[in-house]
Amino acid sequence: MLFKFTEEQLMIQSMVREFSRKIVAASAAERDKTKEFPKDNFKQMGELGLMGMMVPLEYGGEGVDTISYVLALSEIAYSCASTSVVMSVQNSIVCESILKYGTEEQKQEFLAPLASGKIIGAFALTEPLAGSDPMSQTTTAVIKGDEYIINGTKRFITSGENSKVVIVTAKTDESTGHKGISAFIVPKDSPGLIVGQQEDKMGLRASDTTDLIFENCCIPSKNILGKEGDGFKIAMAGLDGGRIGIAAQSMGVAQAALDASIKYAKQRKQFGSTISKHQGIRWQIADMATQIEAGRQLIFSAASMKDRKEKYTKQASMAKLFASEMVNKVTAKAVQMHGGYGFIRDYPVERFYRDARVFTIYEGTSEIQRIVISNNILKDKRKP
Repeated sequence: MLFKFTEEQLMIQSMVREFSRKIVAASAAERDKTKEFPKDNFKQMGELGLMGMMVPLEYGGEGVDTISYVLALSEIAYSCASTSVVMSVQNSIVCESILKYGTEEQKQEFLAPLASGKIIGAFALTEPLAGSDPMSQTTTAVIKGDEYIINGTKRFITSGENSKVVIVTAKTDESTGHKGISAFIVPKDSPGLIVGQQEDKMGLRASDTTDLIFENCCIPSKNILGKEGDGFKIAMAGLDGGRIGIAAQSMGVAQAALDASIKYAKQRKQFGSTISKHQGIRWQIADMATQIEAGRQLIFSAASMKDRKEKYTKQASMAKLFASEMVNKVTAKAVQMHGGYGFIRDYPVERFYRDARVFTIYEGTSEIQRIVISNNILKDKRKP
């Protein structure tokens, strides 16, 4: 490893690993079948300080660094990707956005219960016709007296049903492009906010994904996050941190797939010996382990830059791009190595394969990551 972890970071990793493999893993396969939201997991994770890890202590968080968060998140993903995606959105996008841009009143009212895990948060940016192009969103927020009236539909919202508060982007000025997008903190019991039906997804089935429909939804004007026109900036900053989170989830699922494959290869016999002794299998394991390690280095590089308060947009996109593509390759190899057993739900690699597929899509597709990376490289004025 290029990165030398501190004692505190290793203690956090050890604590979360034990919790993840004893508690989270126990119900992961069943929740995948039933789509039951892991509320009990999140209650315990809140008590362990995992739902607002990078939030200062005075707002109910743990005040740890991004490296500690990445270690913890990947351990949760190792056991249950559905649980990890909710943890990721909560920490990386919801809590950090309010911490960075919220007023003191907003931090006390919303951030404290979020960071302590008393409530779940959601982030609503994507719309039916505005996914990779957020400037095409049509949701509007109009000021009327001391309230904003929000109208529009948000799509594919993680924790859309089970969240208690949502950060929503909406246009407050149609004439100024991305500078006309604002962000709002919307409690779920706000009048005019309707939760759509849960999507029936390929993977991450225990994490609810819904539409959020705003029909003359009224919120107090004090619930604007930042200033009018800050919404695009808030969303992009949140996504930078969120992409490190997706990369960490990818690393956790990939490691679980590799470990399951190693265990299977040491037990499965063909042609008179365990398949772990066959060169073809050994080379696959070597490739899988190398890819995971490469992803790990990119992730910790981006996380370290974030902790040093350096600009890390390019590195976050690189980590997300590589790790999300990597986990799809690793889980595919894991299924292949299991043969017919990899195709049935009695073996966890089947679930890992389905869960991994969305990692190249949400919080910016692989294609969007390539745009972000190339834009950052080509505008770099330093000479090669």
